[in-house]
Amino acid sequence: MKRILVIHGPNLDLLGKREPQVYGKTSLAEINRSLKQTAKKSKISLTIAQSNHEGEIVDLIGGARGKFDMIIINPAAYTHTSIAIRDAIAASAVKTIEVHLSNIHAREEFRQTSLIAPVCIGQISGFGARSYSLALFAAEALLKNRNK
Repeated sequence: MKRILVIHGPNLDLLGKREPQVYGKTSLAEINRSLKQTAKKSKISLTIAQSNHEGEIVDLIGGARGKFDMIIINPAAYTHTSIAIRDAIAASAVKTIEVHLSNIHAREEFRQTSLIAPVCIGQISGFGARSYSLALFAAEALLKNRNK
């Protein structure tokens, strides 16, 4: 069974309440429920975590090596500021997909640069809660192809 770690970054626990015009009305619990249902159907073991603290996110990534086949991460505001998260992803050697609910490239200038993207295998942004589903679909496809 393939194992995927999903990490939600800061303030994502406020989804559905925080700026719904930007981030949508879907709560984090709803996103997690949908991911778990999809993973179960696909026979994927999914571990989900959310943290508002950079160090906790770094620890999660650092502990992923040898435990997970892939990481899906929405670093949220840390996308634009965290060299520590970037370095943790690079050091973990676990393939990682970066996810964003909004299209960061169409937002404020300071949000248009991702420090995380260069150490990820891909980035999915701008599809609201579906961004996570698309990332899970991509992860599943990549993991299947890895075995061929």
